Amino acid sequence: MTVSITWHGHATFSLDINGTKVVVDPFFAGNNPVAKTAVTAVDADFILQTHGHSDHIVDTLPLAQRTGAKVISNFEIMTWITGQGHENCHPMNTGGGYNFAFGRVKMTPALHSSGLPDGTYGGDPGGYLLTVDGLQIYLAGDTALFSDMALIGAAGLDLAVLPIGDNFTMGPADALAALAYLKPKVVIPCHYNTWPLIAADAEAWADQVRQETDVQPVVLDIDETYEL
Repeated sequence: MTVSITWHGHATFSLDINGTKVVVDPFFAGNNPVAKTAVTAVDADFILQTHGHSDHIVDTLPLAQRTGAKVISNFEIMTWITGQGHENCHPMNTGGGYNFAFGRVKMTPALHSSGLPDGTYGGDPGGYLLTVDGLQIYLAGDTALFSDMALIGAAGLDLAVLPIGDNFTMGPADALAALAYLKPKVVIPCHYNTWPLIAADAEAWADQVRQETDVQPVVLDIDETYEL
């Protein structure tokens, strides 16, 4: 069993799940100001799309069309993507789950918004709970703090990926509070320092996590990988 997760900056991650490549919210160099990797250098078998904002979806079609990856998204985004000419999509909606070749994916709530780059309605935003080889991985997506995170944490999380950049999502204080509901073994912060508007001190936040919780914080550099 081999599961690893690589941060490409902002909210973009690549997971390698026993050789299957899963990319979350593609936003790579040339569009993402802090990314180092171009979308042309990325492999993908599946793409998890949390919502439709351009800083999460601008590189989805180029990646999907080049690799043939299956895009997993809500129904509205799936409809939009197929309308752009990529038909290898799997529609989901909040609370639903499906067993894929690499593991089970359940779409979780997220408190946010979800317009698409051309102004099309993007449906409800979401996160994802992945169950792979007995591991539980929660990708929160762009979200505010909400108490029903406790229901997600009841799964017994090995890893949670949470935004900490404030303004558009949870800030550091609310992300810390989220850990009391989620109770993961490990937390990785994201969605910060892409622009000054979402500047955050991830190392200071990690120190708070160590001092106030039993959770292990892992602050990744751009293109750094964590192995579960």
